[in-house]
Amino acid sequence: MASGGRRARSGPAPDPLSRTSLVNGREFTILPLVHDVVAPEFPLPKLSQYNEYFSDGKKIRELDEAETESVHEAELSMWTRLWAKPQAAMWSRLGLPDQVAAYVRAYMESTGQNSNSRLKTAAIRMEAELGISTSGMLQNGWVIEVPAADGVASVPSTSGGEKKRQTSTGTWSSGVKVEQA
Repeated sequence: MASGGRRARSGPAPDPLSRTSLVNGREFTILPLVHDVVAPEFPLPKLSQYNEYFSDGKKIRELDEAETESVHEAELSMWTRLWAKPQAAMWSRLGLPDQVAAYVRAYMESTGQNSNSRLKTAAIRMEAELGISTSGMLQNGWVIEVPAADGVASVPSTSGGEKKRQTSTGTWSSGVKVEQA
């Protein structure tokens, strides 16, 4: 096992408004709250569900068509909800529908009654890699635009009552660069 040194995902997630992000030249992509990305067709086939039981000492495994359909409908519902999120703009841009579908399947399996810790861990990792979780968004360098009171979207900012740090060159956060999605 490696010792010492930097590791991916160690420590706190990057903060788009931190001095370290500014000094390191880290740029964040602003994800639009509203986008025109249409959810693609779910690329995975239905996952067959089976009933298993023993009869005369033999294990019997029968296809459960109703449960197969129910699980597929739940996957489609989750698929539609995910593609309505701001992150969908980046998934579309990066060509990740298969990865999002794999996450949907892994999530559904991880919440099923035959789940185990490996499935749950895989789903959590995929969630972060796709930027669905808050820490995953920051690791990917994504920030969701914040609607202002006047209805115009803006870049996320620090708490309203907080004083901004001053440096010899002025307010340090004024140099933070952001790229629109």
